[in-house]
Amino acid sequence: MIGMLTDGPTETPASSEKAPSNFIRDIIIQDIQNGKNNGRVHTRFPPEPNGYLHIGHAKSICLNFGLAKDFGGKCNLRFDDTNPSKEETEYVDSIIKDVRWLGFDWEDRIFYASDYFEQLFQWAVQLIQQGQAYVCDLTAEQVRETRGTTTEPGVESPYRNRSIEENLDLFHRMRAGEFPDGSRTLRSKIDMASPNFNMRDPVMYRILRAEHHRTGNDWLIYPMYDYAHGECDSIEGITHSICTLEFEDHRPLYDWYVASLGIHRPQQIEFDRLNITNTMLSKRKLLMLVQKGFVSGWDDPRMPTLSGIRRRGYTPEAIRNFCGSIGVSKSNGVIELALLEHHIREDLNKRARRVMAVIDPIKVVIDNYPDGQTEEHMAPNHPDAPEMGSRAVPFSKVLYIERDDFREVPPPKYHRLFPGQEVRLRYAYFIKCVSVEKDENGEVTVVHCTYDPASRGGDSPDGRKVKSTIHWVSAEHALDFEARLYESLLLEDAPQSEDLATQINPNSLVVRPDAKIEPCVKGVEANTHFQFERVGYFNVDSDSTDEKLVCNRTVQLRDAWAKIEKKAK
Repeated sequence: MIGMLTDGPTETPASSEKAPSNFIRDIIIQDIQNGKNNGRVHTRFPPEPNGYLHIGHAKSICLNFGLAKDFGGKCNLRFDDTNPSKEETEYVDSIIKDVRWLGFDWEDRIFYASDYFEQLFQWAVQLIQQGQAYVCDLTAEQVRETRGTTTEPGVESPYRNRSIEENLDLFHRMRAGEFPDGSRTLRSKIDMASPNFNMRDPVMYRILRAEHHRTGNDWLIYPMYDYAHGECDSIEGITHSICTLEFEDHRPLYDWYVASLGIHRPQQIEFDRLNITNTMLSKRKLLMLVQKGFVSGWDDPRMPTLSGIRRRGYTPEAIRNFCGSIGVSKSNGVIELALLEHHIREDLNKRARRVMAVIDPIKVVIDNYPDGQTEEHMAPNHPDAPEMGSRAVPFSKVLYIERDDFREVPPPKYHRLFPGQEVRLRYAYFIKCVSVEKDENGEVTVVHCTYDPASRGGDSPDGRKVKSTIHWVSAEHALDFEARLYESLLLEDAPQSEDLATQINPNSLVVRPDAKIEPCVKGVEANTHFQFERVGYFNVDSDSTDEKLVCNRTVQLRDAWAKIEKKAK
């Protein structure tokens, strides 16, 4: 397994030194120039398969795979699967899918900590033989009670000075299943007075009878994450072990293990984790959302999981651009959600076909349009990409427009349709409201208009101007679809609480089951992107069938971040 260290030297690609600098990149450049690791650059992305990846993980994925690519190196995908009570094959499969979706390839380098269980056990035996580990009979609660405080040292375990022979015997019997779960642990013998709590004789192994998703019931003891992680990096020949800042205090322990064992020492480098305003990025709480039914599953489009945002319509290109724009640092901060949405819009604006769709329809009857007549108006599929072609939009006597585009009594500065007002129908004609129909409750149900046949194409031959252009669909030709309108899952001022019910935005999902759309979208595949003109960017959901089209609102058209940047300039 250590043979992976024999990779030859790697030359620094010229482009890597010209890429946007950050402190990790600078460290790697310096290491290469100094001949460290024979010039190799080998990183890894090491998720625990105890949940689905979220947008926060995307930063680490892009960083680890991106640095390896920039410096002509390698990046492994490794699952740190040391806790079978929380890990599932479903999570492994989802992680593989998500990393591939983001556009990264580990070639043949997919590994698991469980691949190394025997080697990790033998190294634990080595530490016992060196007098650096011992079997402890204290319960988990007793271990916590004897760790000490920030001002007081911990209390040594009464089992700390067992003989090497007794420790070896007990450890092998732990593996053989002679003792009940939780009755004994293997602990490192370091320093109970260390100011770093991680160095106060941390637990290395615990007894745990739980079926592992890969090794089944072969093992009755499992290594702790802090013990296994550094050794796995060493086995794989990792040169730069890049992790988030919460592991900074764990680095001395990481180094202690590999130094005590006399094996290859990767260099751990910590960077700031991704935090986004109004976004929950706790894997534990995300699991609670799923288990308690606040969302439909890990891929609910309101979830910040990569599977959720993929279903919502986010693109991997936009996520990579976002991660590249925020950089890396040595201090944690919070990124505005508006910046992420800005990158989504920027990408979708280039790729999304334009169509007209009416989310909350109200009927418009054009009184002077011939009964039974149908005509077509040509519209570009993208205003800035003629290569994407155009489409024919059917027009008839009865149309649908957005309910918000009509007011019987208009508020001040309202320039859309109201009695006596003339507006432009996009790609079609000028129309003027002449009357309305109402139901028994006084609600407007039908808007009657007249049209100007001379304004075909949206221009008046006499040069008169209108102050508003609205979108529409022909009632006779439109397809019915379900529009799912998503907002942030969390309330703006959500309290920091374990009571998730107090944090959920009740308007995080609004369903419009009777929306209408142009017929040109009939038969489109799931995950097709559109810009619904004047409405927002939408994505065809996987719930769609031949009989029922379902579209998720990916992001609204309004770009708050672009306005912020404009003001800053």
